[in-house]
Amino acid sequence: MGDAHRVVVLALDGVYPFELGIPSRVFGSAGGRYEVLTCSVDGLPVQTNADFSVTVAHGPDVLRTADTVLLPPFDTSLISRELPPGFAEALASVPAGARLVSICTGAFLLASAGLLDGRPATTHWALAEVFRSWFPKVALDPDVLFVDDGDVLTSAGAGSGVDVCLHLVRKDHGAALANQVARMCVVPPWRDGGQAQYIERPVPETTASGTSATRQWALENLREPLALSELADHARMSLRTFARRFNEEVGMSPGRWLIQQRVARARQLLESTDLPVDDIAGEVGFATGTSLRQHLHAAIGVTPLAYRRTFRGRVGATAGAADD
Repeated sequence: MGDAHRVVVLALDGVYPFELGIPSRVFGSAGGRYEVLTCSVDGLPVQTNADFSVTVAHGPDVLRTADTVLLPPFDTSLISRELPPGFAEALASVPAGARLVSICTGAFLLASAGLLDGRPATTHWALAEVFRSWFPKVALDPDVLFVDDGDVLTSAGAGSGVDVCLHLVRKDHGAALANQVARMCVVPPWRDGGQAQYIERPVPETTASGTSATRQWALENLREPLALSELADHARMSLRTFARRFNEEVGMSPGRWLIQQRVARARQLLESTDLPVDDIAGEVGFATGTSLRQHLHAAIGVTPLAYRRTFRGRVGATAGAADD
């Protein structure tokens, strides 16, 4: 595979077959830029949480050659504060500087090994209470799909495994390749919002008075100010009814949701265009470039210039000047 980035997937007993296959499917669609190998802690077959086991081609020695190590989830009945047999030894062979990535319950392994202490992280929302009680030193955020903390990334449930792998492709090679991989896998290149939209809650009865049509209208008019009163008028509801119904359906307030959509659209434009930041701010409905900078930094902790450099590799003079 030449200079391909090597991703080693460490499968443990109880592994979920779907998530076990995500790295190969996503990274394998990136035109040879990644090599994906699967191993177990002892080189022996691994029992999945389904009615079959899988034979892996490698033992733990292959972890010594990893650029990224990915920990797929395993059955929730097996989660523990203690590390499974052989895991600590396998993890010790991972080179310094290699990325560590977990999906769902895989975060419990990283936390048990002390690798998430003092770091932001996430896991499946249904396990958040247990995770917090076991690992109070971890800054858990159960409302997001994944957390990128540089050399350690954690993600939520099954679908977020696809999200974090696409994020790594985007981070490593830019938005164009990530979008191409997403099309090959027939998945969205980026999902808005977080786990809040998937957490179990009473579902309101579907009626003509729902907020879905208004949300779509808002997305088509993001460049406009879109006051809460305008949204409520479009939905033909009172302000109070609209705010309550919106929160029931989306899991957040209309104002917070609008900011998320504006930031998400701004990220797309930063990745795919050379528009100055002030122009992008106008396109997505922020009053000024300063407002966009503040909201982008609050959302992902970087400036527009830094974000553009990360996902496009270079910045034109106009874009750079606009970010300074």
